[in-house]
Amino acid sequence: MTFSYASFSTPFNGFAANPSPITSAFLGPSLRFSTRTSKTRNPSNGVSVKSSNSHRFLVKSKNFSVYARAAAEKSVHDFTVKDIDGNDVSLDKFKGKPLLIVNVASRCGLTSSNYSELSQLYEKYKNQGVLILAFPCNQFGGQEPGSNPEIKQFACTRFKAEFPIFDKVDVNGPSTAPIYKFLKSNAGGFLGDIIKWNFEKFLVDKKGKVVERYPPTTSPFQLEKDIQKLLAA
Repeated sequence: MTFSYASFSTPFNGFAANPSPITSAFLGPSLRFSTRTSKTRNPSNGVSVKSSNSHRFLVKSKNFSVYARAAAEKSVHDFTVKDIDGNDVSLDKFKGKPLLIVNVASRCGLTSSNYSELSQLYEKYKNQGVLILAFPCNQFGGQEPGSNPEIKQFACTRFKAEFPIFDKVDVNGPSTAPIYKFLKSNAGGFLGDIIKWNFEKFLVDKKGKVVERYPPTTSPFQLEKDIQKLLAA
């Protein structure tokens, strides 16, 4: 797991933590999470961060720790979600396929580049079994205000999106969709229980396990090598 959003000064599970506040709408372009690493670095009974002035900040509550352990026993394939037309979709139908899960928005500064590249990526790898699952979300600047039919028309008409698009969901807060609770619990890390902005990305292997997490500004094209590794596995 590598963090390069900001400078860190105090050791934190092998890294260092800067106690200064985060002021950006989402944290910079080069964060990348690996659950293989985070599982070894984060103790299951909670993680604490100590700043340079010796104050202790608990990052996880006991309840979250219990929930995280339970979530780790599942896979993406255990969930049922609604598609953009309101139909139930059991994700176990995608067993044996690498998945790229993305929270999307229609009016974001990242919309054009991400939708275009996601569509090209899907076209290139769909015959090899790769699927992109798009979940519209209106929690970041109100940039996905439309109805499901409007979102579908926008994505499919303007960007020729052929990958599955699902019902609009919350990815943070008390109404977080269960699939996103699972994704965040299995690809966490420092402040990892919060989706930072539109177009954050999770890569899931053929068995439904989260293997990588990428910040919003990561180009979909940058994920090709990781996708190819999953295809070869």
